[in-house]
Amino acid sequence: MITTDFAPGSPCWLDLGAPDVPAAAAFYGAVLGWEYEPMGEGAEGEGGMFRKDGKIVAGLGKLTEQGARSAWMIYYMVADADATTQATERAGGTVRVAPKDFGEEGRMAQYSDPLGGQFAVWQPGTTRGIELADEPGSLFWTELYTSDAAAAKAFYGDVLGWRFQDTELPGGGGAYALITPAGLPEERMHGGLLELAEEDLALANGRPYWHPVFAVADCDAAVARVIENGGRVQMGPDDAQGVGRLAVCLDPSDADFVVLAPARG
Repeated sequence: MITTDFAPGSPCWLDLGAPDVPAAAAFYGAVLGWEYEPMGEGAEGEGGMFRKDGKIVAGLGKLTEQGARSAWMIYYMVADADATTQATERAGGTVRVAPKDFGEEGRMAQYSDPLGGQFAVWQPGTTRGIELADEPGSLFWTELYTSDAAAAKAFYGDVLGWRFQDTELPGGGGAYALITPAGLPEERMHGGLLELAEEDLALANGRPYWHPVFAVADCDAAVARVIENGGRVQMGPDDAQGVGRLAVCLDPSDADFVVLAPARG
């Protein structure tokens, strides 16, 4: 489970790069019940924060990178962003954004893994990260689709210290690797890793990609809101034994995410 008691290697933040910030704010507000808070007066179209029940759940910013697709960026907590940058380079990854400070709030860096999957890290200062997780309308899980599971495990194990536990997908669908930060119990699993053929990674032109899984109270109702507000459904809704009912969705700008009504109890 994802908590706001962040530990090294655990997800602590996520933000969306969108070509149309007000449209994205309206979409996620309708689908997940989020409230959008611009960063400052007159910044409605530039970016800000999403809140759920008054608590920060994600960030939103204008997509400015030339040729980049609209996508969610997931940040993992680290104790030292500079050391993580060195580890990323040693392990064959690429530094997309070198470590930089955001005042006293913290220090951030962004990377690509050796096959092109993009992720980020956050070294906290006064700002630890999101304020709500594991509840409807908030981050529940993170997931990597990759063309080489063994290479991904080696890279992220070296860089973020994760350990992996393989479980078989139902119906002979292959192995799904569960991810837990180093030194934490299995209850703190925060994500999964799934190997797919490159042709199944067309959303990112054959490269691996991360996406967030958001908890919802009712998966089918959430899917209906996705469609009503201009999004699309890639897969589902389907029931996953022991996991819950889920659907893989795209927002109107084709940023991917999952909605999941978790199996509780």
